[in-house]
Amino acid sequence: MRVYLDFLRTTHAARLLGGTLLGRLPNGMGMLAVVLHVRAEGGGYPLAGTLAAVFGLATAAGQPVLGRTMDRFGQPRVLLPAALLSAAGFGLLALTGGDPLPVTAGAVVLAGFATPPLEAGLRALWSLVLPGPAQVKAAYALDAAAQETLYTVGPLLVVAAALINTETALLLTGALGVAGTLVITTSGPSRAWKGEPRAADWAGPLREPGLRVLFMALTCAGIALGVYAVAVVAYAERARDDLASGLLLAAMSAGALAGGLVYGARSWPGEEHRRFPWLMAALAAGYLPLVWAPTLPIMTVLAFGSGLFLAPMLACSFTLVDRLAPSGTVTEAFAWIVAAVAVGGALGSAAAGLGQDLGGVPGAFAAAGLGGLLALAVCLLGARTYRPRAEPGPGRLPESAARPL
Repeated sequence: MRVYLDFLRTTHAARLLGGTLLGRLPNGMGMLAVVLHVRAEGGGYPLAGTLAAVFGLATAAGQPVLGRTMDRFGQPRVLLPAALLSAAGFGLLALTGGDPLPVTAGAVVLAGFATPPLEAGLRALWSLVLPGPAQVKAAYALDAAAQETLYTVGPLLVVAAALINTETALLLTGALGVAGTLVITTSGPSRAWKGEPRAADWAGPLREPGLRVLFMALTCAGIALGVYAVAVVAYAERARDDLASGLLLAAMSAGALAGGLVYGARSWPGEEHRRFPWLMAALAAGYLPLVWAPTLPIMTVLAFGSGLFLAPMLACSFTLVDRLAPSGTVTEAFAWIVAAVAVGGALGSAAAGLGQDLGGVPGAFAAAGLGGLLALAVCLLGARTYRPRAEPGPGRLPESAARPL
């Protein structure tokens, strides 16, 4: 683990990672905070679920837009106003429940769409802060592994704040986003970073065939993740164990954390474009045994295994995006990863419900396996398109030029 100690000792590295994780806590809090508030105000589950889905889709839509704006105008000018607008959306929602519905829906859309693209911005900074490609790869792996804690800590914070009232939970969600954003935007690397010149076209990173394939594969992987989040609830209901869903979610996150730390701690043979399909195949294989849906102790082990290759797959995809993104589009390209996984998650939630109706708990988990297999199929069919160019990609300085600020 020496590589991680060296990483954390690098100037600005710990601050950037910690601030970004703090500012991204709302990603793991927002949907639950919306559901709890709408329910507390007397709204039904259909309304609460719909508004939560609207929040997720608005977030997915906003990330590439804000990422493109950040490539043009820099980080502080975009991140801080976005965080304040998102917090304002949560604040407005705290004043309403489900009535009047247009105001509530508008607040949810604002809170989601304005979510600051901290995740994309961080990945654009690593090549400026870290001394070489090996350290950048380790940072990607640690980033992908650490973000799993957001979906464990975030919901716990929402539940704790809701013990006071759901308005407090919403205000806390917005405030944490602003706090983390301030940590980033007041740092030297964020203030100094500037996007490269870009071609004047609307497609941005989507004009690169390899990135289109990569984003499609990540959307399918997102389907598996969205299915899993719903399927574990169905499993808990069948087992009549209220704690089972939380345990299984935590087990998958622990697997992703462990896998990401191991992946980033050493160098692996072969190029990323050859490794990526293998990692996706391992991720898909991890979801297939869940269809068995055995007793909770065994299911917990399977859940841990299903997460092992999630962070390594994401870390590998970050490196590919960094190399493939056309000049001047690196932040937007990283933002499309967030959007792709979020859209897939929304589709997966619906697929899990359909699978549950058709085949019970095994049917719900089967939809996760199907999402993983679809992701693998996309990787294999489009493998030639994401072979990286020989020269360094945008956002990645040549090794001889990359130096800590």
